[in-house]
Amino acid sequence: MRASAYPLIDAAEASALVLERTPVLGVERVALADANGRVLAEDVVATGPLPAFPSSAVDGYAIRFADAGTTLRVLGESAAGRPFDGSVTEGTAARILTGGAVPDGADTVVMVEDTRLDGNRVKVPTDLVAGSNFHRVGADVTAGETVLRAGTQLGAAEIGIAAATGHAQLAVCRRPRVALMSTGDELVEVGKTPGPGQIPDSNRWALLAALREAGADVEVMGIAPDEAEALRSFVTLALRNADVLVTSGGVSVGTHDLVKPLLESIGTVHIGRVKLKPGKPFTFATLEGGKVAFGLPGFPVSSLVTFEVFVRPALRKMQGFAQLQRPTLPVRLGYDARPTAERTEYQRVTLRREGRELVAETTGSQSSSRLLSLAGAHALVQVPAGDMTLKAGTIVEAMILGLP
Repeated sequence: MRASAYPLIDAAEASALVLERTPVLGVERVALADANGRVLAEDVVATGPLPAFPSSAVDGYAIRFADAGTTLRVLGESAAGRPFDGSVTEGTAARILTGGAVPDGADTVVMVEDTRLDGNRVKVPTDLVAGSNFHRVGADVTAGETVLRAGTQLGAAEIGIAAATGHAQLAVCRRPRVALMSTGDELVEVGKTPGPGQIPDSNRWALLAALREAGADVEVMGIAPDEAEALRSFVTLALRNADVLVTSGGVSVGTHDLVKPLLESIGTVHIGRVKLKPGKPFTFATLEGGKVAFGLPGFPVSSLVTFEVFVRPALRKMQGFAQLQRPTLPVRLGYDARPTAERTEYQRVTLRREGRELVAETTGSQSSSRLLSLAGAHALVQVPAGDMTLKAGTIVEAMILGLP
């Protein structure tokens, strides 16, 4: 064992340093089918107006307002995609279906239920409103209007707007390519029988889910051995096509904790320890070619909590997101939260509504090895370092993972 040479950095300072050193990735063009969840890199501008032609909002008859209260001869029909090939003149009308183009000469649409049809003649009421029941050209979008701003995350509505304005492809920020690996001779692949002193590698699969939720393209590398040269070869291979290296385990101060020394030899380690519970040995380094590396602790909860606090915001910055952090809400503690003397602690809680307030209840033992404390947790409550217990009823900020 050896004492760590890295200073303990405040968690907020460490978070700011990670984001400062994390680059925004380049731009690529993707088809609309592949755009969901991506972040726009350029504004989307309408090349023409929407609607592009006056279209009916109802089923009925297109007429001239001047003919209100009279009986009109029906000339034909205008349906969506099949416009009436003619003009509405004095004493005439055209049957029109929802979405159909309003014929030349017509300035009003009468709903079918307000009319009386007799053969090919239709009686229209007198109490009409001029210009009613149809959408005018450019009523929704004008030509040249910016309909989506760079930095917007694309969902169903945004992709629909892009399609409606004629954009088959969109410029989006590239997703980070992440190489994910675990370290440790104590690990075995899930499904295999552990030997003496061994455990299944759960971190890799938990982190894979977290990385994908954060929008990363992930290459799963497997388990690296606790041997310096073998680990170097493993990491060199992992970094060949990756923007980001994420490891779990091997970042403490034991004789088999080899990740920090390796990162020191191939890059610059900016963070080696943080004043965070769980997650003290979290490591962050920048590497050649603008790549970054995150060394996460081996304990399962420590690994996922440091991912939420440091890695997820960095991945979102790489993709061009404007909002990097999870949302926070004030919650009232439903239990006494005991702090750690020198480290900020993120305690796992469930939430319930009580009147207008959200009340946080502990998920039980907060041991860094107890993954059940995160399973089903709705939030992480930030408990500042100190020696004063936060009593039940205290209002605190909670990082929202998912609402009940």
